[in-house]
Amino acid sequence: MLVKSYGSSIHGIHAQTITVEVNIVSGFGFFLVGLPDSAVKESQHRIESALMSVGLKMPGKKIVINMAPADIKKEGASYDLTLAVGILAANQQVSETKLARYIIMGELSLDGSLQPIKGVLPIALNAKEENFEGIIIPRQNAMEAALAQGIKVYGLENLRQVINFLNDKISIEPTNIDLEEIFNRQLQLSELDFADVKGQEKVKRALEVAAAGGHNVLMIGPPGSGKTMMAKRIAGILPPLTLEEALETTKIHSVAGKIGKETSLITQRPFQSPHHTISDVALVGGGTYPQPGEISLAHNGVLFLDELPEFKRTVLEVMRQPLEDRKITISRARFSVEYPSNCMLVASMNPCPCGYYNHPEKSCVCAPGMVQKYLNRISGPLLDRIDIHIEIVPVPFSDLTSNVAAESSAVIRERVVRARKVQQERFKNDKIFSNAQMSSKHIKKYVHLDEASKNLLKTAVERLGLSARAYDRILKVSRTIADLDNSVEIKSSHIAEAIQYRTLDRENWAR
Repeated sequence: MLVKSYGSSIHGIHAQTITVEVNIVSGFGFFLVGLPDSAVKESQHRIESALMSVGLKMPGKKIVINMAPADIKKEGASYDLTLAVGILAANQQVSETKLARYIIMGELSLDGSLQPIKGVLPIALNAKEENFEGIIIPRQNAMEAALAQGIKVYGLENLRQVINFLNDKISIEPTNIDLEEIFNRQLQLSELDFADVKGQEKVKRALEVAAAGGHNVLMIGPPGSGKTMMAKRIAGILPPLTLEEALETTKIHSVAGKIGKETSLITQRPFQSPHHTISDVALVGGGTYPQPGEISLAHNGVLFLDELPEFKRTVLEVMRQPLEDRKITISRARFSVEYPSNCMLVASMNPCPCGYYNHPEKSCVCAPGMVQKYLNRISGPLLDRIDIHIEIVPVPFSDLTSNVAAESSAVIRERVVRARKVQQERFKNDKIFSNAQMSSKHIKKYVHLDEASKNLLKTAVERLGLSARAYDRILKVSRTIADLDNSVEIKSSHIAEAIQYRTLDRENWAR
């Protein structure tokens, strides 16, 4: 008897319905076709053991299973339940009446219990788009799948429950959640607060400008000056996630299997901080079976690269295109997948190998030329994608012992949110969302300098030896500073502040 059950395959952060055709005929053997990988092929043994645990047996006939479309690779153990239900229906042990109405996914344990799977949110959203009535999945994934809204989600614990549900022997209430209520309840500031940072007012101001315009930022300073401490607090001053952004971020983490048990919806902007020994594939994504990398996991949030020159050159170079295009395309011979990567890059580094170049108290012990050699580990094209370079000096003892309360992240975030709203209104007819994304065309349209500002910028280029690539970056940053100042026009004071944020473009900085 030929029956069909339905599962789902993940490609990038989207899902595609897979039709599992099961035919049981006279003969002997188990044949699984349709481009399954090793984990799918091994499902026969898991299914056989799971059936025995509920008092059933594999049919003693020839079982032929086709997973269509056959040109898409089927990966992982999440098809166990789809295959098991199809076999039982073809053997007339499960009613096939409901099979056409549900996407059925889950990994089977040998005792018949269901194990959680990856990518449940994209699967549920795809099932909703294709007008399936519901989705049957492991209980641990039910809350995540329920985020899709508008589709019945049945989270079950074992194979026996699934069989009884499909045979109408038991009635199970679908999992329902109030998405808006969960989103609003969990939407709060990070526990890491800028109020904990003593001194460094100039650096905090630079980070506020970076957050307001979505600019990438590089902090250069000696060990112990607070670079990492401040970087970890940047996500807390970015505008709160919108519900759409939260769902998109959750989809990426769902595909990567990074959704925690304590929450189903990601409501805080991600903060990813990979170690400098990371490989290029782990950073941007890929692998034999492509998965999102750290830069995609940081989508809508912050990617922090500590000790930037210590990263392998190849790792840093593969970031160039994703930072520019804000998406990553991973191509293979048979297929290609795309992951979003719209994140804010925050990097930090020591000024030299010993860490004390330009230190106000300690002397640098590096050999002549070592500072420039150390800086050259970061290529010009990558630096070209970083709008703000800020030099950090150690915090004076008087600031460390001061009882004066510093500004909290909540206060800073209010200013950042106001500036972002100005940009949303400005770019409502363009396909960009922040000042950092402006092209030369947008700069010409939205950045206008008076004579005083032009003269100041000309003087800076000539006297400080600023490079040509610094020009556009200064204009973008000055536009953001003006937005923070609630000014339509860009003033010379805005240009002057933006010039300060181009430390590495000064031709004599590392001499």
